[in-house]
Amino acid sequence: MSSEYDNELIVTIVKRGWSEPVIAAARRAGAEGGTILLGRGTGIHEMKTLLGIAIEPEKEIVLTIVAASRTDPVLDAIVTAAELDRPGMGLAFVIPVRRVAGRVHMFRKDEGPEVPRAPV
Repeated sequence: MSSEYDNELIVTIVKRGWSEPVIAAARRAGAEGGTILLGRGTGIHEMKTLLGIAIEPEKEIVLTIVAASRTDPVLDAIVTAAELDRPGMGLAFVIPVRRVAGRVHMFRKDEGPEVPRAPV
């Protein structure tokens, strides 16, 4: 049975330097990759100073779109790899995705939609 939401977005926010283990674990669990963005944290575990100067902690945000049927194993692998069960390590959450464009790499040439080519 197909639902309106056949894809889901796993958003993982971790300390800088932890995105590669997140991507590797997600791939091993069935994801095809992800997108890494940089950000800043402002949570309760982010209030650190050095010589009285506030340090703005850098974060990495990993966006991973997966088929809804793969969400649970991929999320479980991410939680383990990023140690998200420990305080201050980050968080992950899932958002349903109604439509996705640009995932043409998922289709074999004889299965997927024909991709228009730019004129030469």
